[in-house]
Amino acid sequence: MIINLPNGLTLLRLMLTPVIVLLLLREDFSWAFVLFLIAGITDGLDGFLARSLREGTEFGRILDPVADKLLLSSSFLTLAFVGRLPLWLVLIVAGRDLLLILGSGLLLITTGRPGYPPSILGKLTTALQVLTVLFAMAVEAGSASLAPVLWATGAFTILSGLDYLCRGATALLSRRRNASLV
Repeated sequence: MIINLPNGLTLLRLMLTPVIVLLLLREDFSWAFVLFLIAGITDGLDGFLARSLREGTEFGRILDPVADKLLLSSSFLTLAFVGRLPLWLVLIVAGRDLLLILGSGLLLITTGRPGYPPSILGKLTTALQVLTVLFAMAVEAGSASLAPVLWATGAFTILSGLDYLCRGATALLSRRRNASLV
């Protein structure tokens, strides 16, 4: 069954994304904060429910990371546009996401496997990115209190991107080595 509670929560996150973007563009940070917080909660809850209720679907496994990337990327881009986040951080986040998308596509083409489940480092990076968006909405633009969160998010985003790159490269090399043995 494609539509179940976990997938419904993922779809809710997708539907909230354009509303959050519009609120950010209007600089209505209070409502954007509340809706982003709800969207962030659905991100953790959908996976938990899919596992605990044994309602995981292929549709959900594909849709969940897409919803995550759309929510976070559009929030980062919009917050940079309204002057709440620096462009360098947006480029790091978008670069990592592009690397993950291209890497997953390459793995799918060469190995038949669409990628890897998120690592602990990847999950920590996502949590930091969510925290960064929330902080950027809650703290005045240019506030020094935001700087440590920005630097930590940038560093962990780069590290997790490198981790995924190494894992993907190892899988490709292993596949190539196994193919040459046959």
